[in-house]
Amino acid sequence: MDSRFSKRVFTIIAKIPKGNIATYTAVAKKAGKPKAYRAVGNILHANPHPVRIPCHRVVQITGGIGGYIFGKKKKIEILK
Repeated sequence: MDSRFSKRVFTIIAKIPKGNIATYTAVAKKAGKPKAYRAVGNILHANPHPVRIPCHRVVQITGGIGGYIFGKKKKIEILK
């Protein structure tokens, strides 16, 4: 994985305000690689700081919740 792309993704995720969400696709577009939404998911799966970098605020464009390091149930709980 491109470490520059990973850094851009983490920077974008860190700026998502509390109470808001973004899609994997939107994050990929903002990071400069609009078709790399799966890569965004893989990057977030390896998030070394899941509390500081709020990857739980990223969801699927289809309305699905997506994955989370602490499980989908916890992701839903945090988002509420």
